[in-house]
Amino acid sequence: MLEYPTVALVGPGAIGTTIAAALHEVGRTPTICGRTAHEFLELVSDGGRIVVPGPVLTNPASITNTCDLVFVAVKTTQTEAIGPWLSALCGPRTVICALQNGIEQKTLFAPYLSGSSLLPSVVWFPAERKADALVRLRGKARLTLPDTPAANVVLSALSGTWCSVEVAGNFTSIAWQKLLQNAVAGLMVLTGRRAGMFSRADINSLSLAYLWECLEVARAEGAILGDEVPQQIVEKFRHSPADLGTSILADRQAGRTLEWDCRNGVIQRLGRLHGVPTPISDLIVPLLVAASEGPG
Repeated sequence: MLEYPTVALVGPGAIGTTIAAALHEVGRTPTICGRTAHEFLELVSDGGRIVVPGPVLTNPASITNTCDLVFVAVKTTQTEAIGPWLSALCGPRTVICALQNGIEQKTLFAPYLSGSSLLPSVVWFPAERKADALVRLRGKARLTLPDTPAANVVLSALSGTWCSVEVAGNFTSIAWQKLLQNAVAGLMVLTGRRAGMFSRADINSLSLAYLWECLEVARAEGAILGDEVPQQIVEKFRHSPADLGTSILADRQAGRTLEWDCRNGVIQRLGRLHGVPTPISDLIVPLLVAASEGPG
């Protein structure tokens, strides 16, 4: 029999539930940790329905053993709050795989590693939470990881599942391409609309202008991305289901704190660092911050 890594999952939201369901279906149900107790998690997709048995643990003190691999699927704004979970679940050989938006996971997790390895990732699947413990997956699940030894632990854990994993030597460029996609999705927060809004010519033009701004910052940071990338991203949104949302829009509609910094603020910050003008970011970021933090 093959020996697979022991796995825990922190943050059973849309992304976390998808990973938990993929593991459960092949008999490798992870230890699931979160803020809210649930007896089970449920994932629905075109492939059917998967129920992942719980319980969802809510007290880090209940953890008695460390794990080989810990998937972290909380928002970047919640990273500090899961410090006690990381302390309980991680040993010196644990790999922490951050299933998070942005390009700054290593910096974000540095205070909580205690010898563990941090593995950033790019998540490529659209999953939406429809109810408290119900998630809808629209499309195939896929992760991209950097080409490091730590990636082998994730490859082993997810081998034989319907969540595909690819290892990329050009991970920095791929991570930036996903960041550009997330950045332009911030416009959905400011309009309160879903992907259908990208069929408008004016939104199309604004999106392209913003993406070109983001692309210049990405290239200043060393990303190798072609001139075709902005148009490709806009086309992807235009051809998505009109009712397709995004996590930052869901947070805005629920009145939760927004991930504005890791998705949009980072463009502005790094643009200033490299002397790249970011006039559209200078407009968008304050509006996102106000939507997230008020007052008013």
